[in-house]
Formats: sequence, C-alpha cells, structure tokens
Amino acid sequence: MVREKKLVDEVSGWLKIYDDGSVDRTWTGPVQFKFMADPVLPHEKFIDGVAVRDTFISHGGFDLRVRLYLPEITLEDDQKIPIVLHFQGGGFCISEPDWFMYYQVYTRVARSTRSIVVSPFLRRAPENRLPAAIDDAFDTLLWLQSVAQSGSHEPWLERHGDFNRVFLIGDSSGGNVVHEVAARAGSVDLSPVRVAGAIPIHPGFVRSSRSRSELEMPQSPFLTLDMLDKFLGLALPVGATKDHPFTCPMGVAAPSLEGMKLPAVLLCVAEMDLVRDTEMEYYEAMKKGNKEVELYVSKGMTHSFYLNKVGVDTDPNVSAQTDALFTRVKEFIEKH
Repeated sequence: MVREKKLVDEVSGWLKIYDDGSVDRTWTGPVQFKFMADPVLPHEKFIDGVAVRDTFISHGGFDLRVRLYLPEITLEDDQKIPIVLHFQGGGFCISEPDWFMYYQVYTRVARSTRSIVVSPFLRRAPENRLPAAIDDAFDTLLWLQSVAQSGSHEPWLERHGDFNRVFLIGDSSGGNVVHEVAARAGSVDLSPVRVAGAIPIHPGFVRSSRSRSELEMPQSPFLTLDMLDKFLGLALPVGATKDHPFTCPMGVAAPSLEGMKLPAVLLCVAEMDLVRDTEMEYYEAMKKGNKEVELYVSKGMTHSFYLNKVGVDTDPNVSAQTDALFTRVKEFIEKH
C-alpha cells in the first residue's frame, strides 16, 4: 500500500513542501503568468541577436549547469567584451536561469550591454540551505578564472570575453548573492580575472523586525510577506534569523563593510518595494564604510517589476521604467 504524502507547507502559489521531504515547484498561481516559469531551450544559432548554450562545470562533487548568452559578433571582430555573471532570484528557493522571464531579460542585457552573460543554476532551498547557492556562485567565478588561465575550455569566453571586466549582477535574493560573492572575491587573488563592478537589483536585505516599507508597501506576485518570511525560513541556516549576514549585511552580526574590499556597486531599488527601507539601510551603510556605491531608484515600481513580461508588455509606464533601469545598468558597465 502506497502512503499518500501530505502537504506540510505552501508558499504563495510558487512552492509546496510535503511530509516526505519532497518539493513541488509547479506554478499554481494565475494561469496567465505560468509561461514566465517555462524553460527555454538553448540555441547556438543567433535568435534576435543572441545565441544561448549550456555547459557544465565540475563543482563540489557534482556538475553545476551554467547558461551562457552570447551577443552576435562578426568573425572579424576581435574586440573583447565584458562578462556579466548573473545570479537568479526567487528567495533562494525557486526559479532557474532558463525560465522565460530570465531569458527575455538577459538576452536583452547581452544585446544592450554587448556582454557575455553567464548564469549558473544555483542550488535551491530547502533541499540545499545557504550557503549552498553562494558557494555555487563563487565557484562559477573561480571557473571563470580557470578559463582565463586556460585551465578550462569554454570557446565563447576564451575568444570573446574580457576577464578584466567581470560584473556581478543579481535579482532579489540574487542581489544578496552578489554582495556575498563580491566580498569573497575581495579576499582572494583572482588574477587574471578582475571584478569590475557589482549590481544588486532589488536585493533581499531585511531584518527580523518589520520595516516600515514592509508594513506599508503593496505586495505583488513577485514578493509578498508570506514569500519573504517562508522562503528565508527555508533558506537560511537552521536556527538563523533574518538578522543573519546573508540577509542583513548591514547588521551588527555581519562583517564590517568598512573593512571589505568591494568593487564599485550600483544598487538598484524600486520605490514601492516591500524591502526598500532595508535596502536603503544597506546603501547608507556602504557610504558610511567609504565604498564606491551608486543608487538608482525606479519610481513607482514594485519588487522585480521588470521580470513581469505581462506588465512590461501591457503597461507603458512599466515598460518605460524597465527601459530606464537597463539603460542605467548599461551605463554602469560602460563606465567601469
């Protein structure tokens, strides 16, 4: 007789956890949004100016899958182009780099910034609690160093990548990963790789106590208080609170920002984000720590608004704010 497994917890249509430890990430929210979580197959032929391929790197006893986006380059063009190392969001629990919502954003980033985008499939909680995702992200950076030293073979990067201009970028919880990887990178010799900049976009920086913005700002399909609390409860080390350095790098439990060697940072914030206030705390702490940090605020927008293809396509204001955000990202990369 097969025992029927029982639902233990559910997170806002994104994730179900059962009593046998299994996790179901089938989207159960509004059907019109399901396509954004559908995977996009790699295509090494250029489509809309970008080719996409997947590769695998040996890491921690298993193969870590990595997705690469290459903008169309003529055979005669030998100019090296920046490398953008992207970390997906999803509260450390959901989403993958091959989801359509990331595909449509990072093909755009590859085209507009004329960069090679590299996006590892970070391990997810609750099966793999933090620091698993951070370890995967940093090991992808070490893999870039190996490619640069000709210790690993990756033709797109070897032929076209400028290892002196590597940028870290991440959405939501991926923004937390950006900070952690940048901090680790500052404490080791990565030559000939140089991390030229870091771009946390709407990072999930929080505290155990509710901020004013958490209490007052609107919830959205991309971030609710239920998602915030449950995802972080599943992802943080057992027994940790949201005051942990992974989620509160400006808190008293975190290493001093002043003592860190960090690259130039472009912090992107949405004005109506639930976690706006704690993101601004991070910005002020970075300035106090004498770090090179710029702030970009998307007026009237909520958390990860630019990932919502439906909103971008149907709301002229969301479309305009998305254009402005990625123009600012492009300017930052060109500057550094």
